[in-house]
Amino acid sequence: MTAEKTDIVIIGAGVIGLAVAEELSKKKPGPSIVLIDKNEAFGRETSSRNSEVIHAGIYYPAGSLKARLCVEGKELLYQFCSRWEIPHRRCGKLIVASTAEEKASLAELFERAAANGVDDLQELNGEQVKRLEPHIRADYALFSPSTGIINSHSLMARLEQNARENGVLPAYCHLVTAIEALGADSGWRVHFQNPDGSADILDCRYLVNCAGLQAETIAACCGINTKAAGYRLHLCKGEYFSLPQSRAGLVNRLIYPPPLYELTGLGIHATITLDGRLRLGPNTVYIEEEDYSVNPTHRAEFHRAVKSFLPFVREEELEPEMAGIRPKLSGPGEPFRDFLISEESGRGLPGLINLLGIESPGLTCALSIARLVAGLVE
Repeated sequence: MTAEKTDIVIIGAGVIGLAVAEELSKKKPGPSIVLIDKNEAFGRETSSRNSEVIHAGIYYPAGSLKARLCVEGKELLYQFCSRWEIPHRRCGKLIVASTAEEKASLAELFERAAANGVDDLQELNGEQVKRLEPHIRADYALFSPSTGIINSHSLMARLEQNARENGVLPAYCHLVTAIEALGADSGWRVHFQNPDGSADILDCRYLVNCAGLQAETIAACCGINTKAAGYRLHLCKGEYFSLPQSRAGLVNRLIYPPPLYELTGLGIHATITLDGRLRLGPNTVYIEEEDYSVNPTHRAEFHRAVKSFLPFVREEELEPEMAGIRPKLSGPGEPFRDFLISEESGRGLPGLINLLGIESPGLTCALSIARLVAGLVE
């Protein structure tokens, strides 16, 4: 079998893979790029099953990739949305507290945000909170005016269109089956299955692993001992429940509790959608296999989580909506893990760029991650 040749193969057409393809294809004359995904279209996994929040960069340890890329990516994303008329809203977010312990937690969060370069965060007392959001209950809050929401499908569609117009070839319904290093800076050979079930191969100089939930599998195919390297991924499901349309408009901003210990999640929070609906989520449930079902018995858990700051929510009105899965590098009870973005020449694998653990705030960071990857390719 004779291999076709291209300069760059990107595996995974979620928002990160699409952003990387768009960024790498801007250079003129540009490299030849093939974007491979096993699904029938872009963004069929993590990228389409999340809160669609544009994060400000508040939560992450100073100096981390998550902090730096979120602050940078937020501005890039707002600029991109304005330029290409992507539906979005800079609605703002309140992180609320009612107890002394919660207030102390938010004071620490305020300092962390400042260290990350978030310069618009505001401290509010209970009266100020009530003026902004009359239907919530809180004695203190942090207000983030630069937090927003976005139509992630429209974002991905524009990234794909830009990439196509720049010459990128998307290859959907193509399943990667094996990967070979060709040795001595000669690049990579990607074996894949075509939509009709036939086998094929493609040689490339650079291989960019944006495979999301399958990123560990792709790294292992490239010859990396993922356990020894710290590249093991843990599947972490987040469920969402929605409130009836009659509750739309009761809050006009995102409402968050203080974040969970070690950032396993940001806590079950209230988000608004661009069409005004109100939903709650996500929770944090580690799972062994991909499963997008929502357990209706978790309704009580969701109600308990929000009733202190959303007193108008009734348990019986919560309806299961959707679930997403985070590809986390940290397992249950383990400390914070940053994004892993690595060019693997140090492992004797030149031309391989791995992206693992790209969970929240990955959507916000998509364009800044793409710029970072472009720098590694160059």
